[in-house]
Parts: sequence; C-alpha cells; structure tokens
Amino acid sequence: MGTPYPNPITPAQTQIGWIGIGLMGAAMASRLLSAGYFLTIYARTPSKALSLQSQGAHLAESPIEVAKSCDVVFTIVGHPPDFRQVILETNGVLSGLNPNGVTVDMTTNLPSMAREISAAVRARDCWAVDALVSGADVGAREGKLGIFASGDAGVVKWLTPLFDIMGNVTYMREAGCGQSCKIGNNIVGGVGLVGLSEGLVFAERAGLDLKQFLEAVKGGAAGSTLMELFGEKMIKRDMRPGGFAEYLVKDLGMGVDVVEEEEDGRVVVLPGASLSKQMYSAMMANGDGKLGIHGVISVIDRLNGNISK
Repeated sequence: MGTPYPNPITPAQTQIGWIGIGLMGAAMASRLLSAGYFLTIYARTPSKALSLQSQGAHLAESPIEVAKSCDVVFTIVGHPPDFRQVILETNGVLSGLNPNGVTVDMTTNLPSMAREISAAVRARDCWAVDALVSGADVGAREGKLGIFASGDAGVVKWLTPLFDIMGNVTYMREAGCGQSCKIGNNIVGGVGLVGLSEGLVFAERAGLDLKQFLEAVKGGAAGSTLMELFGEKMIKRDMRPGGFAEYLVKDLGMGVDVVEEEEDGRVVVLPGASLSKQMYSAMMANGDGKLGIHGVISVIDRLNGNISK
C-alpha cells in the first residue's frame, strides 16, 4: 500500500475537504482559507456555509463529492451517528476517497469507532487519523487549539502544516488514542467547571468581589485555562456557547457509562466525572443544553435558590 507522502502539503497543491461547520468547524476552516488553502465544504444546512463561501470555499452537494475532489477530508460533526453516516453511507466520504486519501476526524467519538473507521479506510488503500481538539471557539478562531492526533505516525507528521494553522498537535499513537485523550480532557474540563462554579457561588454568598476573587485565585495553584476562558463569563452569567453543554453530556458519558464487551479491562470508576455528568444532565433537563459548557453554574445557582440567574 502506498503513502500520501513525501509530496508535501502546500496551498498550491493540496485540496482540502471540510464537513461540519458549527462553532468550532467553521472557525478552523476559516483559518485554513485565510492561509491560502482551497476548501471544498459540505453542510446539511447550506445557508450556514455563506461566510466560508465568501472567503472562497466551494460548497459541495454531498460528502462523496467532497472526497472525490480532495486529498484530505476533515470531519467535525455533532454526534457519533452523524459521523458514521457522513463516512459510511452510500454517498459518504469513504465511497469517494481517492487512493492515498486521508480522513481526519475531529468529532468526539468512541475509541472503538475510530479503530473501526481506520480499518475500513485502510482497506481502501487510504488513511484515517482521529485528531481531537480542545480550546473552545476562542482557541479555534485564534489557532490555539490543543490537538490530540492518532493513527499512522507518518501521516500525522505529514498533516502537521495543517494542524499548525489550528493549534499545537500532540501525537497520541495508534487509532483511537486521540479519542481516549479527548474523553480524558473533557473529564478534566467538566469536573473543573463544576468546581469553578461552586467556588464562584460560594465566594458570592460570602460577600466577596468576584472579579477580585478570580484575580486572587488564578495566580495560585487553583488557576487554570478554564478560569481564563470562562471565569468572567460565569460572573456575568453570559452563557453564550463556545461549546454546547449537550455535547459534554455525550462526551462524559463515553467515559463513565459505556462498557464495550471487548474492552472491559479499560473501564474505570470515575465518581467526579459521574457527578459532573449529572450536573450537565440537569442543564439539559432545565432546557439549557444549547448553552455553553460554563453554563453549569446555572445548576449550582438553582441548587442554592438563585433561579433568577
């Protein structure tokens, strides 16, 4: 079987496909366009593509059309069933990939699905990389995402010029490891935001100035990127999404709920993640699943009688 390299990736000769233009996907695709790459994109709701089209992107009518015209196809869609459909359906990416084509999936998924897709893509003499991202919409716009990439090491290295436009990539070994890293990342993030929410609600009830509280705490051991990204928004109860709370319920569930028969030995007990998932599930029960992940403070507010916030 061949390899997609040594031909280097350059704007002049590398055709990029992009499927999934939500909060994160649109910002990353925009950065590639600004760097001079030509993108063919697919959107189930074509009107959402207008901004990228104004930057020069071509809108395709199906995932297979994207694959046929591109060397590398990125996918970042909402849920695992959406990803499976985009890749494996009759008019999906896999049906249209050219020899040595590369798929790069950024959809948070089960590691087992990443391995399944990798095997299916390799059977077509092509390559699959799962490259998950962290950093919310701000990181996507500014090119400061953390990227957890797994699959063939040579292919990941070959893709580095594209990853560098979006953020900093870390190679995580074989297919599925990028997904496992993202699930672990989201466990840290979900639990951390619940803790930040509780700290802010406690400080407010104690009569502290919340901006002063953040300034005091973020310089110590409790300081974090989460605090930098979301602290002031949480004080203002500005719940506009940089990533949807409903997706974090899904992601945390992959860590605490799913038991795959062939992987029983990998299951661990995660009480903090389980509690965090309950808090985010409460957001959904309150009708707040489309709010940002930092909106979990609304649940802590409600538990303390502050339901007007």
